[in-house]
Parts: sequence; structure tokens; C-alpha cells
Amino acid sequence: MGLDSAIEWTDATWNPTTGCTKISPGCKNCYAATLSRRLKAMGVFKYRNNFQFTEQPDDLDLPFTWKKQKKVFVNSMSDLFHEQSRMEFIAKCFDVMIKADHHQYQVLTKRAKTMVEFSKLFEKYFDSEIPTHVWMGVSVENADYVWRIDELRKVKCKTRFISFEPLLGPIGKVDLTGIDWAIIGGESGVGFRPVQKEWIQEIIKQCTKQKVAVFFKQWGGTRPKSGGREINGRIYDEYPEIEENSNTLKYVHFDETSFHEFIVKNMTQKQKVETVKI
Repeated sequence: MGLDSAIEWTDATWNPTTGCTKISPGCKNCYAATLSRRLKAMGVFKYRNNFQFTEQPDDLDLPFTWKKQKKVFVNSMSDLFHEQSRMEFIAKCFDVMIKADHHQYQVLTKRAKTMVEFSKLFEKYFDSEIPTHVWMGVSVENADYVWRIDELRKVKCKTRFISFEPLLGPIGKVDLTGIDWAIIGGESGVGFRPVQKEWIQEIIKQCTKQKVAVFFKQWGGTRPKSGGREINGRIYDEYPEIEENSNTLKYVHFDETSFHEFIVKNMTQKQKVETVKI
């Protein structure tokens, strides 16, 4: 995982954690779970735990090695906001994104509530929202998970996006206020669940009306590129218009231990009790 990603909407992938847990229908045919097994069989040390959630501190500095500006998909093989992810390690990943701010980072999760929780801690600790060059996004595979968009609006950040991929059903009418970008894509791989044209058109129409940039990634099929990317004679490869990066945090010192102490200090009594139980 790294440079020259095959994912159409990004340039590179960075995986400071690996592994995940399936939590909703979009996870059923997870490509990362399949690829992790393959990489473990090949003896790749990073995937020694197969698809169990694992922090990868040795990979933290990877974005610094890329001198040319890139769009970087954070955790194509995991979810940074996984239940086992430590808030202080997440903050350490964000510190890298803040320092290596010549890139744009695309942080995508299905755990929207945890993303909100972290962003509030971030804002309180740094006295700043998450900077413009770090895009925060959620996955929405059908109408049952539109609530993740409402949670995304609560995230203390400048740039927000939605990944409607794999799109498994109609989304219905959605409020896209505060959303800058939408990725749409059908499922691919063995046992893929076909996407319907009307589901895609419904989202594109709403994005156009609400002035949200659209990137139609794929129709899907046995292989990602089986159906191509064209719909109604057009390829949608738009990106959000991002205001100039005003990263005021680049030279702010971050210490993982002090952030942990800050978290403990700001825990509610209920959270403290739950932590003790764990």
C-alpha cells in the first residue's frame, strides 16, 4: 500500500493501522479483508495479524517521504476510528497529517460517532478545527445509514465528504448541507451485489442541486473496472473546491502522553466507569 493507488479518486494510500471488524452491509464483501489474508500468506509482516485491528507505528512517517503533493487515502485497509483504536494514536496520525500538510488527506469511516467524538477532543486540545487539507468522510451504503451524514455534520472540520460505495440500495432524499464531495460506486469482486442506475442518478441529481462535487468511481462487477465509469455519456470526476490551506497547527508540538492525560481529564464519569470495566 502506498504510491500510485489503483483507487481512482486518490493518488496514494497510507495505513497507520490495519485490520477492521464488519459492522454494516457494506462490509460483507470487504476487499481489505480478502487482501489482508493474501498478504499474510505472502509473509508480509505488516499483515501478520491478518485482519485483526493493529496499530502500525512504523508507518507513521510515510507521508513525509512523499515530496510531491498527493491526495492520500488514510487507511484503505482499516478504519482509523475502529473500536480498538486509541484516541491518542489517532491524534498521533493527525499530527503527521498536520505536519506533512503539502498533501490532502481523505479520512473515511463507518464509525461516524467516534469520528465526532475525536474531532471534539481535537478542537478542545488544539483550540482549532481539523484543518482544510484533512478531508473527513463517512460511508453510506443505503438509506439505513443516512444518519452517518448527520453525524458527519457534527465533525469539527473544514472539509467533509461521503462515500456512497458500495451503493447497495436507494438513498432517498438527503440533506447535503455542509458536504463538499460525494463518491459513488457499485460493488466489485466475487459475489458483488449489482448497483441500479436509478440509485446513482438519484444521488447525482441531489448533489448537483445542492452544489456538491461528484466523483462516480465505478459501476462495479467481477472486477472494479468491469462496467467502466461512464453514466449517461459522461464521466464524473469532480473534486471539492477547497479554500486555501490555513494550517495554523503545523508548528504546534504534540505529545502523545499529554494527549492521553487530556483525554482522561475530559472523560465523563460514565466513560471512566466503562474504561475500568474494560
